[in-house]
This record gives sequence, C-alpha cells and structure tokens, in this order.
Amino acid sequence: MLYLAREESTYMVTSIASEYTSTQESLELLYHISREIASTLDLTVVLQRVLALSMRTIGAVSGSIIVVNDEGIPVESTIIYEDAILDHSTEQIRSLLEGGLAGWVVNNREPALVLNTNRDERWVKSERQSEGNEKAKSTLSVPFIARDQLVGDITLSHPVPLFFTNEHLALVQAIADQAAIAVVNARLYETSQQQALLMGALAKSASSITSTLRLEDVLNRILEQISQALNVAAVSLALLDDEKESLVFYATTANADTILGKKVTVGQGIVGWVAQHNQGIIVPDVTQDPRFYGQFDKSTGFDTRSIACGPIISEGEVIGVLQALNPLDGSFGQDALTVLSGIGSLAGTAIRHAQLFEDLQAAHKRYRDLYNSSIDAILITDMRGHIIEANNQTFDFYGFTRDQLQLKHIGDVHEIDTDEIGESLEYISPEETISYESEVVTSTELIIPIEVHVHTVQIEGVYHLQWTFRDITERKELDQLRDDLLSMIYHDLRSPLGNVLSSLDVLESIQSFDHDPTVQSLFEIAVRSTKRIERLTNSLLDINRLEAGQPVTNTTPTEVASILNASVDAILPIANNKDQEVYIRIQDDIPLADVDENMIQRVLINLLENAVKYTPPESHITVGAAKTGQELCFWVEDTGPGIPEEKRPTVFDKYTRLHGKSGPKGIGLGLAYCRLAVEGHGGRIWVDAAAQGGARFAFTLPIAEDDSDF
Repeated sequence: MLYLAREESTYMVTSIASEYTSTQESLELLYHISREIASTLDLTVVLQRVLALSMRTIGAVSGSIIVVNDEGIPVESTIIYEDAILDHSTEQIRSLLEGGLAGWVVNNREPALVLNTNRDERWVKSERQSEGNEKAKSTLSVPFIARDQLVGDITLSHPVPLFFTNEHLALVQAIADQAAIAVVNARLYETSQQQALLMGALAKSASSITSTLRLEDVLNRILEQISQALNVAAVSLALLDDEKESLVFYATTANADTILGKKVTVGQGIVGWVAQHNQGIIVPDVTQDPRFYGQFDKSTGFDTRSIACGPIISEGEVIGVLQALNPLDGSFGQDALTVLSGIGSLAGTAIRHAQLFEDLQAAHKRYRDLYNSSIDAILITDMRGHIIEANNQTFDFYGFTRDQLQLKHIGDVHEIDTDEIGESLEYISPEETISYESEVVTSTELIIPIEVHVHTVQIEGVYHLQWTFRDITERKELDQLRDDLLSMIYHDLRSPLGNVLSSLDVLESIQSFDHDPTVQSLFEIAVRSTKRIERLTNSLLDINRLEAGQPVTNTTPTEVASILNASVDAILPIANNKDQEVYIRIQDDIPLADVDENMIQRVLINLLENAVKYTPPESHITVGAAKTGQELCFWVEDTGPGIPEEKRPTVFDKYTRLHGKSGPKGIGLGLAYCRLAVEGHGGRIWVDAAAQGGARFAFTLPIAEDDSDF
C-alpha cells in the first residue's frame, strides 16, 4: 500500500511515459484526454468519458466517479464495469463515501493505492468478500481538485492484486487534474441550465398566475404550475383566516370534496408548522416526522407519503401555505423548495390582488344595487357639474330619459344654493357632505321641493360628485299644516286668553285669598298656567313674525339682573317640585342690555324649563350673564345627560325633539323660538357640553348704547 503526494505527479507522468512509451506519446495521450473531456458540457457525458479514458489508459476493469457538492454530499456519479455503464442508487454511492476508499480520499483530499483489497480496511467489502469467497483486487483512488475546491473522486479497480503501480496512480492523478476543471465547468453549466429552466418555469408560472384576477382561476393556476414543476400526485393550497389562527384549504387537485373547507390550526401538522415559522420544508417520509398530522389523512382519505411545503408570502407576511404531495418520480429534487418559494411569492401577490379585486367588484355591485334601488333620485356628475349617470329613480322622478339628462348641467335640473356650494361648485370638498333645500321642475313642469345632499365620490380613481335629491313634499305640507294649526290656535286662543287674564286680575283685586291657603295656591297655579299659555302664544306670534323677516324693534336698555330674576321666578315652582337648586351668577357692574325684555325673558324661561326637565331631582341648575368683548353673554347650565355632539347643530330647528317620542313631551318649538329671538336681536346661540357632564346653552345680546363704553 503506497501513497503519492500531488507534487510528485509531474515527475511520475514522465516516468510512466518512459516505461510505456515515449514522452511525446504520453503528452499526446494527455492532450487527447483533455480534448475528449473538454468537448462537452454535459456532466453525465463528461463523467463517463473521464472514467472510460482512465480505465482504458491504465487497463482497469471497473471504476467509478463520484461528484460531491460543497458539503461533501454526492450529487452525481457514474459506474462502469467491463465497458458497461451500471445502474446504481444514491444509497450505494452514499455508502461508498461513508465507509469506503473513496470516502477516505474525499475526506483526506489525498490519492490512495491499494495493492490488495483484502488487506486494506478502507475497502468496502461485499457480502461475498465478507464470507471469504471474493478474490482480492488491486485498486486506486484519486481526488478531483480544482482551484483548491474538492470536486469528487475517481476509483479504478483490477481483479489482479498488485496490478496497479505508483506510475498508474500518477497518470490517473494527472488525468484527474485535467478532468477536475471540466467537471467543475460541466457542473456550473448544468447548474446554470437548471437555473435557466427554473427561471423559465417561474416566469411561465408568473405569466399564467397573474393573467387573471378571478380568485378561483388564480388558485387553480397556482396548483397547475406546481404540479407541472414538481411532478407530484397532489397539490393543495390553504389560506389563513381573518383571525390568523387557522389555515383553511381553498384549493386542491385531489379529494376536493373532503379537503376543501378543512381547517388546520396554525402550528398543527407540517402545514401549520410552516405557517407558524414562515419556513419551507421537505419531508421525504412523513411517518418519520413527529410534526405530521395523520388525522387529516384519515378525515380526507388521502395517503400522504412525502411532502414539500412552503409559505405563501404577501407584503412580507405569511397569508397561507402550499403543499406538494407524493412526487411521482420517487423523491423531491433539490430545487423543490426553490420552486415552492418562487411560486409562493408569486402566489401571495396574485392572491392578494385577486382578493382585493373581488372585494372591489363586490363593493361596486353593492353600490350599484343600492344606487339603483334607492328611493331617492341620485345623479353622478363630473367636478364641473355635467351629468354623467343617474339611477332608475331619477328617470321616474324627472320624467326625462337618460340621453336627455346626460345633456344637462346639474344647475339645469334644480336651483343650486350658491351660498352653500359656490357659483362653480368650488365649496364642495372631499371631507364633507353639503346639504340644502331647493326645488326641481320636472318634464311636466311640476315643481317639487327637495332636500339636496352632495359629496365627492371616487369612481375608477377619478373624483366625481354624487347628488342625492330627496322629495320633501310631504314634509313641507306637514310643516305648512303645523304652521296653519299653530296660527289658528294662536288666533283662537288670544281673545279668550285675554279674558281669562283680565278676569283673574279683577278677581284678585276684589277678593283676598289669604285666609284660605288652599284657594290661594289654586289661584296662583291658575295665574302661572295662564301666563305660560300667554308666553307660548306670544312665542308663536314671534316665530311667524321673525321667520317672515320682521325685525325686533321694541328694544330698550334693560338691567340684566331683572331679566334673570324674573326668568328664575317663573320656573322656580317646578324646580322646587324636583328639589332642584337654581343659582344665579351675574358679573359685577355688568352693563345694560339693549333688548326686548319680554322676548329675552321667554328665551331664558324656555332654556330653564328644559334644564329642569332633563336635570335629575336634587341636582342644581346655573343661570348667569357676563360681558364678553362688546356684547353680553347669557348661559344656562344643567347637570343632566347632555346633548350628543352630532345632534347639537339641529336642536334649534323647528319641530326638533332630541329624544323623540321617548323623551319629555313637547312640540319642538321652544329652542326654535330661542334661536329666532336671539338672532332677531343680532346675537347668536349655541350649545356645548357642561363641565359637569350636562348641557350648557349660551347666547349673546347687544349692550345698550349708553353703556357701550361701560
């Protein structure tokens, strides 16, 4: 048994050439070998040629070449016996590297010459040799090294012991040195070809998967591409649910009836593990992997033997899992995970786009259904107001055809409120909806009162205006009926009410009730109630007058304290009935107010009565006034439930009742009168949240001219 260092190879080649032939013949031999192995880039052909030439050169009967990767794992091999290329398994080659002479050479990166295989422990013995029935051999083994990179090993044998010499070893080493570069080039070429095929397959997959936005088609094409690329019995796809706690199977190529809709908890089984760890995996034998969830096969009727599984990624997050099952050629190739990873990335984007597209389509359908089934007339215009589209109700409402409407401007079909939306619609913004009342004239010249709501909408990425016209004919008729009824009540009550008040005054002057407290109490109730009716009728008259635009003319300089005290006195009996405290807060040296005292008293009484209604028993109410700038500010603050912010802008409208039929009784005119009376004085009124959680009504009034510089 001899070992030969690499540095001696050049010398040995010369020595061998001297023994077998001339130096020129030896060089011609190596040149011929170099040309043979360099004439192709097919790795399998390169290995077969190198092995055949080596065997022929030194007279070997059998031989093998094993190519390893950077981790020392065999990736390609060839075996020749007596000019015949033998079939072999990966397990056979792996056993040679783990315990044979080739393994020793690869691990030590040194050549080896074995003169008698029966006397060398590195030689892997066959069953016959182990029983002593196999004859000894002569063998040699040489590593393939290119640029200090171990490429593989060549091993040659002859049935006669002592057949090979150091000269044979040196010649094979010289051949191996030349062949190593060819093997590396062939491997690089094969890798590049595989990568090209892989990229081509992924490009084809990308083209196929992304050529549709229909989710069902996208899922089926993903499965189709994986099936073609990996040649497997079945492919399945599962997506995470909204809570990201379970995987739901949405598509499969096998046993769809039992698999589709099945759920697997994240972390359960191999697919659950992949979703949890965002990592692809190949399991050659699922029975040897504790992560395998066999119950799934039992419930679906599918027999899983081998699995390749990879995550589906969208925007850096796992949204699902792809699994390929049972490769038809026996095992998964080393590119299986690369294929799954590449298609998984494409799939994530395609699935998300398809989901978004379907959501958008569904939203469009819902909008279209609502648009056409709405009881209101709806028109769509561009940002300049030219009509583009209208719903079915619009045609019935106007009596115009679609073609007739599309020739019109929005200003042609109703009177635009330029104060609200501008002459050129410039006041309309994407942040808010603008509402106002107007009228339309139909094709039959019928005038219909409407409530208009206009806001911007985005259709296919372009901003438009949506106009909703609501027929308010019934509401207008009802308002008119209410106004007529109130006017009738006012006129019919005014005369008898005056008689009642006069009678009470006369009765009080001619009769003293001090001797009978019960009669005195009843008399006071009658007076208060009558005065309350008088305030109501006067308020109704003022509402009609102020809505008609008549100014408040009967104003005089009035002390603020007298207004507040008189207002509190009017509501004090009902506050006492609820054990409520009423506090008056007046700024020191407050100037006089230029007001119609009776009207402002009624404003404060209305606000105080509301405060008493909504404030719990045994609570308190505060009324006050102070000078703020060049005007006076009055307020009434309660400790009741308050008024929601979204309802505050409408509480001063006529017939508005905050709590509807469930709240305290009323006709919804009290606060409307307050607004009209305050605005008639040139002031303003509003409501805020009180510091203690109730409501704080405030309004401003002018200061009397004599006190303007107070």
